[in-house]
Amino acid sequence: MKAYLGIDVGSVSTNLVLMDQDHNILQTIYIRTQGQPIISIKKCLAMVVKENPGVVILGVGTTGSARQLAAVITGADAVKNEITAHAVAATAMVPGVQTVLEIGGQDSKLIIIRDGIVTDFAMNTVCAAGTGSFLDQQAARLGIPIEEFGRLALKSTLPVRIAGRCAVFAESDMIHKQQAGYALEDIVAGLCEALVRNFLNNLGKGKQILAPVVFQGGVAANPGMRDAFARALNTKIIIPDYYHVMGALGAAILAKEEVAQKRKTNFRGFCVADLDISARSTECTGCPNRCEIVSISDGNSVLAKWGDRCGKWSALETSRPQTNYRKLGLG
Repeated sequence: MKAYLGIDVGSVSTNLVLMDQDHNILQTIYIRTQGQPIISIKKCLAMVVKENPGVVILGVGTTGSARQLAAVITGADAVKNEITAHAVAATAMVPGVQTVLEIGGQDSKLIIIRDGIVTDFAMNTVCAAGTGSFLDQQAARLGIPIEEFGRLALKSTLPVRIAGRCAVFAESDMIHKQQAGYALEDIVAGLCEALVRNFLNNLGKGKQILAPVVFQGGVAANPGMRDAFARALNTKIIIPDYYHVMGALGAAILAKEEVAQKRKTNFRGFCVADLDISARSTECTGCPNRCEIVSISDGNSVLAKWGDRCGKWSALETSRPQTNYRKLGLG
């Protein structure tokens, strides 16, 4: 079996998609990063080879906040930002899509697509209000399983008004409403509406949001947020089948396109899941900037370095050819 790998490594989750040559999804993986991206990447690769022994990887694409790290570990062919990966996946899953709402663990994105091309986008990385981690925190504080959080909002008959422009203010406002005796389902529904207002005011200001509208990312699993978006935009919200791994799917599609041009892959092989890959920080004393340099090593061999402003270290390491363990018969 021949397939492509797409890997999306974010602050909260690490996602992987195994896609065949006809864009059929063979396997999806969604695990928590838990602050250890190297371990989570290796764990995902081990899960793929366990479920698909003998699979031949034709290409690898990486995206997410740790896309460069994932690319170094796996030997990626395509390394793309989240906007590009999510737009490509949304276009593939929902032909004709014009607006993409994406809310992940630590950030949120609004992508405007016209005729299959990204024409505008906005990304919020400043405040956690409305992201998956914030909703997880509030669900835990209320003693509600996150899987039930959104369904509880659907039971509301009159959502209360919650201040949603800031995570701190939203939480304090929720506590105030609880102490005032408001029903829990009305508070949860009010929170969903507040977070949607926050999203549209911060990211959607000045942008024309047209249907079809696709909602993806981990928060798309929350029906309360989905319905709040539908009411605010007065349109149907489409949740694609693989909403939780759309970044990884886009990376796999981009990897296929990249490999089609160069006719070969840089994939190092599944054996990297068993290698001793580690990260170490050092301070460069070459100039007053004193940059913090991160070194990614495989045992005694340095795979890559980054963190410098001048390119002294990153340019040196990226110019060195990486060992392809699959060519050596180890992958």
